[in-house]
Amino acid sequence: MAQASNLGFPRIGERRELKKATEAYWAGQLEREALLATGAELRSANWNKQRAAGIDVIPSNDFSFYDGMLDMACLLGNVPARFDWDGANAGIDVAFSMARGTDSAIACEMTKWFDTNYHYLVPEFSAETSFKLAASKIFDEFVEARDQGIHTRPVLIGPATYLSLGKVTDHSGLDKFSLAGALTDVYVDVLERLAELGADWVQIDEPIGALDLTDTQRAVIETAYARLAAVSGIKIMLASYFGELRDNTALFLGLPVAGLHVDAVRGRDEAAALAAGIGDRRTLSLGLVDGRNIWKTDLGAAREILAACQAHVTSERLQIAPSCSLLHSPVTLRHETQLAHGLCDWLAFAEEKLAEIVFLARAADGVVDNAVAADNQRAMHHRARSTLIHNDLVQRRVAALTAADYRRRSAYPERARQQQAKLKLAALPTTTIGSFPQTQTVRQTRAGHKKGRVSDADYDAFLAAEIDTAVAMQEDMGFDMLVHGEFERNDMVEYFGEQLEGYAFTKLGWVQSYGSRYVKPPIIYGDVSRPTAMTVKWSKYAQSRTRKPMKGMLTGPVTMVQWAFVRDDQPRADTVKQVALAIRDEICDLEKAGLAAIQCDEAAFREGLPLRRSDWPAYLDWATAAFRLAAGGVADSTQIHTHMCYSEFNDIIEAIAAMDADCISIETSRSQMELLDAFAAFAYPNEIGPGVYDIHSPRVPSVDEMVELLEKAINVLPVARLWVNPDCGLKTRGWAEVKPALENMIEAAGRIRARYVSAA
Repeated sequence: MAQASNLGFPRIGERRELKKATEAYWAGQLEREALLATGAELRSANWNKQRAAGIDVIPSNDFSFYDGMLDMACLLGNVPARFDWDGANAGIDVAFSMARGTDSAIACEMTKWFDTNYHYLVPEFSAETSFKLAASKIFDEFVEARDQGIHTRPVLIGPATYLSLGKVTDHSGLDKFSLAGALTDVYVDVLERLAELGADWVQIDEPIGALDLTDTQRAVIETAYARLAAVSGIKIMLASYFGELRDNTALFLGLPVAGLHVDAVRGRDEAAALAAGIGDRRTLSLGLVDGRNIWKTDLGAAREILAACQAHVTSERLQIAPSCSLLHSPVTLRHETQLAHGLCDWLAFAEEKLAEIVFLARAADGVVDNAVAADNQRAMHHRARSTLIHNDLVQRRVAALTAADYRRRSAYPERARQQQAKLKLAALPTTTIGSFPQTQTVRQTRAGHKKGRVSDADYDAFLAAEIDTAVAMQEDMGFDMLVHGEFERNDMVEYFGEQLEGYAFTKLGWVQSYGSRYVKPPIIYGDVSRPTAMTVKWSKYAQSRTRKPMKGMLTGPVTMVQWAFVRDDQPRADTVKQVALAIRDEICDLEKAGLAAIQCDEAAFREGLPLRRSDWPAYLDWATAAFRLAAGGVADSTQIHTHMCYSEFNDIIEAIAAMDADCISIETSRSQMELLDAFAAFAYPNEIGPGVYDIHSPRVPSVDEMVELLEKAINVLPVARLWVNPDCGLKTRGWAEVKPALENMIEAAGRIRARYVSAA
């Protein structure tokens, strides 16, 4: 019989139990044993949910207190020397130190996991790097499940992906792929120990199969899996996902592994050919259920792909699975009793996707639940024809756009002249990225207002007081360009989506972004429009409280779409264009309200980049056009900022320049300003604010540290076009950290001004 299989389940808990426990532990309010107990409870609940749903192949080691790549670094003993690891067990506290930093050690760099909004901790390599089996988590969790009567398939991130996503951090000239042999030795040790414990299969994830691979990467894959497949007593399910294999097909089909998982959602067109080429002795795992979006699977269409594959693979060698781990989906729809417009009928979260997987696995054996199939087709039909989806006014407005709508009136040099005349900013102007700490009082008051326990008048008075305090603090510190703090906002996407037509919101639809940072992505189900102004009230109020320029704060169209669960019934480029028009209206209204600077964040610009370079031009064309459309309606004297989160910019720097923002701020502190090299090599023409304060760590950087970072920036970019700012918004931090860090940042900027500007 075909097996129902899962690659990974959300680790956070239905009500964010993991977040609450982890943050309590960090705050010293929860003992280590209690935190570990919470993890055990969540793992047990997840395993039992999958078993109850009928999943035959249940994963273990898909759970993490922070990040799976970080867990792999600990398992492999790949702990940077600055963390003073004693070389013994690299357990949970070692992992937290690497993720969050310590008083004396900067945290490991963090960046996006392929083209998702999940972040991973970047492995670090140097001439001193060695590997050894240094943690027991994967073994402990396999035994933990076994003791509960659940036989699991442990999950590992593969050696080729681990090396490919890591970085060399010294100046030794090390080729990181030269570490492959020593790295594979530890993987062999892991597989041998798992076999001793009774594991018969292991899932090894190599999502780099969806990328353009170099000859070196191909050689690493071939050599590593020749060795790993030779370990006796355990079989390998090699998992590739997030896209098609394309030119990597022969490589992956040629590996001596017992099974191959393929993404049959993004790679639906190649599924049958892969089935034909896999041979008659290996298992094919078909990812027929989308692990990354929340729409119900069209079971009829999935069965057509399944049937094409079954022409080549018997049921005994077939597993039905999600396209990738369900980590990227919310946990369950069961609590979404108030979701607007009856959208639940169109949706499937992780628990519901388990049922879809089981249905398709049974259908592979000819056992079809006709009632389920009929209900699924009814939902597909209803969604396709719903009047909720289409808005003729929006579609006509998009159709009427002209080339002039996509550009500013003058080129940057003329705009910069007018903006400086208006803003009168000092050299190396200081600002922040937008948000200030969302204290418990802020969150509770906002929640109370939403639930009707705090009146509109009282809520407005509260927000005004918070803004007054924030404005006064910035003025006292000496900031050049102020922000209002965003105390009224729950999330940089959710806040806007709640005010746009075509968006819907869940109650508990949380997914992990990184560590204990969870987001609740909105659902874009139909055509998008802006009924009324969204941010003008509080931005205008904040500007009235100071004579210094106040930045209006918005989220850009690409990020609004990328950080949402997006409708899949039209091209994403069409949806982005609709959102861009809504943001354009808001930017123009902010300008009319007296805001001379407006920041339109595109934090997700790079993560939307397709995984294959041949697909980049089309994306970059519509993504840059969307930003220009959003920003193109204002006068030359209005300064447009944007912000981008952890990204590698070298390969898309021309597209970033094509966005034509007057100033871009980027996260650079953890990479020690390395990302600026791309801007320098390209001779980026506009203004840049490289982050000098890592807001993802609780440590307060010293003045000297920030001065050193600014010195590095000045070595590659002109002082006249540099800004000074933190890496990102400050909402996740506490005031006890933020105030001294910002004070240090202002002092660092002053020292640099005295050193470079005064001398000039």
